[in-house]
Amino acid sequence: MKTRSKDFVLESEVPWEVAGEGMRRQILGYDGQLMLVKVAFEKGAIGVGHAHFHSQSTYVVSGVFEFHVDGKKQIVKAGDGVYIAPDVFHGATCLEAGTLIDVFSPVREDFLKR
Repeated sequence: MKTRSKDFVLESEVPWEVAGEGMRRQILGYDGQLMLVKVAFEKGAIGVGHAHFHSQSTYVVSGVFEFHVDGKKQIVKAGDGVYIAPDVFHGATCLEAGTLIDVFSPVREDFLKR
């Protein structure tokens, strides 16, 4: 596995990966401690509930999403953020097509295995 991305990760050079039905992602930078991922959602796409040992912070670039984090639900829209502690069950439903920026610590090694 690579230990880090290139210094400059250009959107036009990063292929989109399928991340689920109606979802795709681009990995835009990482090292062993940190990962930045852009995720595009079609309306109605569901980020299926899950948990992982990583800390996660999400920024809503566009669209409207209903997040559930540790049993709590919240509608978030462009400009909002979501923090997800390690090992907390979470997921999201896209109410209006949009894009999220996810930051993980440490790196999501499972995203790099292709």
